[in-house]
Amino acid sequence: MSRKTQGSTAKSAAKAAKAAEFYTVMYRMRRFEEEVFEFYKRGLMPGLAHLYLGEEAVATGACAALRDDDYIGSTHRGHGHLVARGADLNRMMAEILGKKTGYSKGKGGSMHIMAMDKGILGANGIVGGEIPIANGAAYSAKLRGTDQVTLAFFGDSASNEGTFHESLNMAAAWDLPIVYIIENNLFGISVDIRRVTKEHDLYKRAGGYGIPGVCVDGNEVFEVYEAVEKAVGRARKGGGPTLIECKTYRWQGHHVGDPGEYRAPEELAAWKARDPIIQLEKKKILSPKEIGEIRAGVEEEIAAACKFAEESPYPDESEAFADVFVG
Repeated sequence: MSRKTQGSTAKSAAKAAKAAEFYTVMYRMRRFEEEVFEFYKRGLMPGLAHLYLGEEAVATGACAALRDDDYIGSTHRGHGHLVARGADLNRMMAEILGKKTGYSKGKGGSMHIMAMDKGILGANGIVGGEIPIANGAAYSAKLRGTDQVTLAFFGDSASNEGTFHESLNMAAAWDLPIVYIIENNLFGISVDIRRVTKEHDLYKRAGGYGIPGVCVDGNEVFEVYEAVEKAVGRARKGGGPTLIECKTYRWQGHHVGDPGEYRAPEELAAWKARDPIIQLEKKKILSPKEIGEIRAGVEEEIAAACKFAEESPYPDESEAFADVFVG
């Protein structure tokens, strides 16, 4: 076998392994979110959940570009980020059900779920609130002289918040090791971003801060991965921040109680036809047998997580004021 053939074979094997990894994470994310929705419909989940259905390729591709010691600033739609980072599904589902065995002992719930063991600094209920927190993590890495990188996830509407502009300005001025990822699903609650911004390509805002701006198809996991990997590598070497816009779409309403009737049915159908999981299947990198085996394994994981969460106890009333920090 020639060196060229060996190189081609090795490259194909590496791509197949990466495709299997991506498919597993996206399908795990999809099934986790579907079960969260079922718990809500059964009245077993306190509060609301903001589902990541339809956006799986963004978190999967982006988080795959990180090291274990890197950081993530997450959003109110944060389940996908935790799953992509490899968070414990049992503890995640227990937290969403308000159980003692959850990541925050049932006190954070869906909207404030975090996984500090995975570098996830917490989901955030304030639009754009996670961006300056992520800046802080990046600034900390720079002060400590490490080469850790932070990803800051946020939605299209958050790019109209002051925290977005202030954070990008600071990060650009100080060359902070951070990558900003706009998960542009077109709607902030019911507000169509195309109706409230003159320039619909949000990545172009990077130009105002002298940093790279990149736009990718947020439903193509390899495209997301390659863009974020490049930006993370740049940041790790001291090159400063990058703004990446991932164009995608959420299948559900803003939260599980929102029917999403403000969206055009034909637009939703068109985006569903571009399901990120199906997009990966169409590349035929994985065989039907491999896909079936991945799905079967994930189904077992999700069933176990649901069982663990349902059977876990609620925290005792005596713990109401435990783990509360007072300044």
